[in-house]
Amino acid sequence: MLRGTEGGRAEGLGREALAYADALYSLARHLAGNEADAEDLVQETYSRALGSAGQFTPGTNLKAWLFRILRNAFISRYRRQRGNPVVGGLDTVAPWQHATADIAWIKDEVELDYLRKVVAEDLERALATLSDDARTVILLDLEGLNEVEVADVMGCAVGTVKSRLSRARAALRALLRDWRQ
Repeated sequence: MLRGTEGGRAEGLGREALAYADALYSLARHLAGNEADAEDLVQETYSRALGSAGQFTPGTNLKAWLFRILRNAFISRYRRQRGNPVVGGLDTVAPWQHATADIAWIKDEVELDYLRKVVAEDLERALATLSDDARTVILLDLEGLNEVEVADVMGCAVGTVKSRLSRARAALRALLRDWRQ
């Protein structure tokens, strides 16, 4: 248990960090491939962040710091499971349920709901075919992080982020080229 100013720092950091729960879950969902593992990754991210609250420099980018912790947790989990002959279980068989945005003015239009579902499924499939690094760089870009912040999260140079982002976007364009016609 944290005591004194360190405990107060962790508590304040925890309150601030909760604002990024949805963004962290979104990235974790795409990295892990299923909801249960994504929830575990987010929980592990918050656990690691609160345990390392003393290492966070106030005034720096908390969102990028949390994304980096999540990515490192994913990599650690992947490495642990790599040699495991039994990965997954019965809960990984259920198909991904796509969440649709609740937009009042088109809520009742069945055709648009169907189209949104089809597009979401195609995007999900296309993202799943990308490598973990490519998928991560795309999702971090979509979360609004700039290239410097993405480089910090990914632990690589800004030039590497630019090239990965360019290649990932090109791959997505190629995979989704039918939608442009």
